[in-house]
Amino acid sequence: MWKKQAEFIWLSSIRHYSRISPPRPAVIRVSEKKVAHLGPPKAGPKPRQLLSLPPFPGHNLPGKHWGRQGHVTAVSWVKYYFDEVQDSVIQSHFNKGLVQMECANMGDSFVEQGQMKPIRKIKTNEVMEPGARIFLPVSMVEGRISKRYDTIPSGTLNPNADEIDYLRRLVKYRDSAILVLNKPPKVPLKGNLPVHNSMDALAAAALSYDNNEGPKLVHRLDRESSGLLLMGRTKESVSLLTWLFSDVNKSKSLSKAWNDACEAMYQRYWALVIGSPREKQGIIRAPLSKVLLDDGKTERIILAQNSGLEASQEAMTEYRVLGPMINGCSWIELRPLTCRKHQLRVHCAEALGTPIVGDYKYGWFVHRRWKQMPRVDIEPTSGKPYKLRRPDGLDVQKGSVLSKVPLLHLHCRELVLPNIAKFINVLNQKSDNLFPTLSSKPDGPDLLRFVASMPSHMKISWNLMSSYLV
Repeated sequence: MWKKQAEFIWLSSIRHYSRISPPRPAVIRVSEKKVAHLGPPKAGPKPRQLLSLPPFPGHNLPGKHWGRQGHVTAVSWVKYYFDEVQDSVIQSHFNKGLVQMECANMGDSFVEQGQMKPIRKIKTNEVMEPGARIFLPVSMVEGRISKRYDTIPSGTLNPNADEIDYLRRLVKYRDSAILVLNKPPKVPLKGNLPVHNSMDALAAAALSYDNNEGPKLVHRLDRESSGLLLMGRTKESVSLLTWLFSDVNKSKSLSKAWNDACEAMYQRYWALVIGSPREKQGIIRAPLSKVLLDDGKTERIILAQNSGLEASQEAMTEYRVLGPMINGCSWIELRPLTCRKHQLRVHCAEALGTPIVGDYKYGWFVHRRWKQMPRVDIEPTSGKPYKLRRPDGLDVQKGSVLSKVPLLHLHCRELVLPNIAKFINVLNQKSDNLFPTLSSKPDGPDLLRFVASMPSHMKISWNLMSSYLV
């Protein structure tokens, strides 16, 4: 009898597992204090949002002199494109194997289903081939959010010493001909009676340096936008820069170097848009026209209807999607091929159907029904879901994408232009002395390149977009 009871107890002590729900594997971990913990295995790496660089052009890049035989390595190309990112951060991503590449012969990296074609890890010394495209985590461009120098301290026409120091900290480059500064948002360019803290008035009062007159504006940036602003310091440079930024048919000069530098000139903007364009890259050809609203005072730029009854201007914009759509928004890169008022904002809102975040003038119809709640998206490389999360300690109520009233997310990030100080004296000389002077006094490179970091509200949005949960 006791044998049967012992057998029953032994059988009842055996755990029977269901075939439908097998037990979770257990792993014993030992901490630093040598205490064992029993628990599930450690989760694998989370899917990363990848940022795509433009295809490698395969020729000499503006403002950079490469090594022997013009070979460009992968780390040199990444450092060139992300000039504002520290070299140690870029090197760390290479060491961790987070930088990957898709060669040009693999075709376009994006397909209709949103999946990406195979990509491989690369090393720092890999030589770039023309058309090769590099992918890296969005987190590489994460920036530290500064709590200083966000806005102009005062709106007076006579800035004090602190305000002059603030304005001069915005200057990124200065020579005898031009001045380049990183304009903060919410600062108008040209002032009128109710506006006193305009950039032209502040520059005339604080950025004249040794000149008798302050620098002059030569191109436009909207009041709400930010980024690289170019100003001329002399009458000759202002006239030449105004001609460069105009859309008139430019006649060729006798200097081949000057003609090549003018053709290589460009601007690139980064913008955060609501939604994602259907095509991941392309050129927008949509003429613009100006209309008056019912009040008879307010002007609005719209896409021309090609009816022949209204005046219109040709407008072209090259665009490229930087990465996948996260929480209903996408980062895109814009390169205006023409200089029209509000061209990028109208092309994004009406031509692409993806208005820029914070553009209430041209994207009010989308902002009105826009839901800023975190939602699940699909990561293109693995097809796994992820959603936006808010990092601890990050104040999103500073105009970011999650604030109640986001600021305009449009930033002029990159500017390439001819070296005006080098060419200005050459172009004023006679044609018979043009080529000897240019070759005998090589005053610096033919092209200048500048890269400006994003303002605080866009950095917060970028850091939010680079964080995720599986």
